Amino acid sequence: MPAATMKSMPRVYMDANATTPLDPRVLAAMRPFLEDSFGNASSIHQEGQRARAAVEFARESVAALLNARPAEIVFTSGGTESDNLALFGSLHAGDHLVTTAIEHSAVLQSAEALQRRKVDVTFVPPDASGLISPDSIRAALQPNTKLVSVMLANNETGVLQPIAKIAELVHAHGHGALLHTDAVQAAGKLPLDVAALRCDLLTLSAHKIYGPKGVGALFVRRGARLQPLHFGGSHEHRRRAGTENVPGIVGFGAAATIARDWLATDSPAALARLRDRLEQSILAAIPLSGVNGLAAPRVPNTANIYFDHVEAEALLIALDLKGLAVSGGSACHSGATLPSHVLLAMGLTKERARSSLRFSLLCSASDDDVDFALSILPDAVSRLRTLSPAFAATQSH
Repeated sequence: MPAATMKSMPRVYMDANATTPLDPRVLAAMRPFLEDSFGNASSIHQEGQRARAAVEFARESVAALLNARPAEIVFTSGGTESDNLALFGSLHAGDHLVTTAIEHSAVLQSAEALQRRKVDVTFVPPDASGLISPDSIRAALQPNTKLVSVMLANNETGVLQPIAKIAELVHAHGHGALLHTDAVQAAGKLPLDVAALRCDLLTLSAHKIYGPKGVGALFVRRGARLQPLHFGGSHEHRRRAGTENVPGIVGFGAAATIARDWLATDSPAALARLRDRLEQSILAAIPLSGVNGLAAPRVPNTANIYFDHVEAEALLIALDLKGLAVSGGSACHSGATLPSHVLLAMGLTKERARSSLRFSLLCSASDDDVDFALSILPDAVSRLRTLSPAFAATQSH
């Protein structure tokens, strides 16, 4: 296709769970610290102090998003580092970790690495709707359990976990275990309050809430003991050594403030209605389709839908060529041919897991965006099904 034709083709982006565009207001806040205000936040001269003030203002903004104290916010390079810091900073050989089979790879692969370091790990499965039962967490607790890590919102299905109930069980266990939750996919989509969640550690990432890539945060409740992963300075209250990414942190703070304002309106409910319309219209127009996690509470922007007798990767490419960007699952596994570990853990067959696509709407999504998706999706599914012998067999009966 000629380049000019490709540039003129309308495009709709429905992969917000992979990343979000940088909000222009965030860029405006960052710009001075990318240009003139270049000081090191650890320096005592005026340039350094301007940078320090900007970092601390951003810390207050991120803390406000969580109803936390600013001193409880540790800035990192992103959600993956925050998850790693929570796990590796809390556990030693002989300790026990409880996590789930549906976590992001930043937690799952950390857990596997900890196993090689003689940490005992229990992976708790979800039910068919993608929910983790508090009772299953209770049953997994041991006297040497030091950390329980359960994500708040699943990145593939959007299913929300009962973190407050799980935290209550963990703290009642009586052996000093901490509760960590990866809230990367929940932030900016629903209000977060660390007091209500009762978590000890919580992971955030700026680029999921219309901030810059390469910056994240870990909430560390006051009094929680955590060993650093990086050494070389007293930055971030000695929890994360290294010169602060001042422009990125400033952008994170701006994005957090914008997210708080958005959450204070009826916009989340409107986004959920738009997502529901997308789901219902797809199911009405396309037979042999369904929503994964439909029976569970979910964040308002996420729909994970299976299309039986269709390879999700082929459908993703067909939609992309028509101007619609969606995902086959976690962006960290793009290009992988294995079915989603999340969907398999929920009990889906490999075939159905391979036929599932994730639609995750931007906060700015509109009815026009949904109409565009609905205008191309049924035909794309129908065309691909004509290539499926299994589908042809169902039509001959």
